[in-house]
Amino acid sequence: MGYGFHEPVLGREVVEYLVIDRRGKYVDCTLGGGGHSQLILEFLENDGFLIGLDADTEAIQYASQRLQRFPNTHFRQTFYDQIDVALYEADKYPVQGILFDLGVSSWQIDVDERGFSYQNDGPLDMRMDQRQSQNAADVLNNYTQDQLEHIFREFGEERHWRAIAREVVRTRSSQSLKNTKELVKIVRSVIGERHLNKSLARIFQAIRIEVNRELERLEAALESSFQMLDKGGRLAVISYHSLEDRIVKNFFKEKERDCICPPEFPTCVCDKVSEMRLVTRKPVTASAEEVKNNQRARSAKLRIAEKTIAFKG
Repeated sequence: MGYGFHEPVLGREVVEYLVIDRRGKYVDCTLGGGGHSQLILEFLENDGFLIGLDADTEAIQYASQRLQRFPNTHFRQTFYDQIDVALYEADKYPVQGILFDLGVSSWQIDVDERGFSYQNDGPLDMRMDQRQSQNAADVLNNYTQDQLEHIFREFGEERHWRAIAREVVRTRSSQSLKNTKELVKIVRSVIGERHLNKSLARIFQAIRIEVNRELERLEAALESSFQMLDKGGRLAVISYHSLEDRIVKNFFKEKERDCICPPEFPTCVCDKVSEMRLVTRKPVTASAEEVKNNQRARSAKLRIAEKTIAFKG
């Protein structure tokens, strides 16, 4: 099956801010179609190296074929919170740069069989890694109403979280939910048409985050990535919604802090040192021209930080 991989978001900016050593080792933690990886590889010198990670089998297959002309590459199917395991097993550490392009890929949304989109009907799947057992149907059919309310409120930031959860439970009591059109029908019955698309986007996002444990994995992956960076190495993260961006922003802020003693202490006794510096104080966003050509770039925020302490292996 052919997939329509799109242009990488903020591609020029990623290369500009991430690649500080053209002979270094770099990790693309969200390989996707290989767009960012290709730009990085084209900029690296011959002895530079790139490791690509992705939980999706089809992404690994597509990208490895697309990038086969580059000899210094290594690809592995895994979630990005396993970056440390992947680098140790490949004997490629520490590294000079790590990239995350978060969220669901455009091509995954375009494939109805994956169940990520509310635009067309498909199975309630939403798994990034097809090898895992729990999918969106399991969440909708097996979670309690309280659990569904929590997901819709916390991961979707949906105003009508309680009513939608209640309607899911009512509907499934007579027949299990199997297809995305059934979920769309439920949300429509609660919301109506006026704000339907926004609520659908939030509900589908919430379920996808739960199925793939995205926020939990992101928090773990950021810490593991920090540990695998060499001194002076950079961590670049592109996020698309406030939940992801908040996690990244807070992680960088915490790593940048030095003393955490109460202000009334005359001298520092905590011995905490700053471990990273922000390369840009504000997130980098796409130009109007890029947004015009690639709508996915509209909500993208790129944050970059540089490690300031030695790699501890």
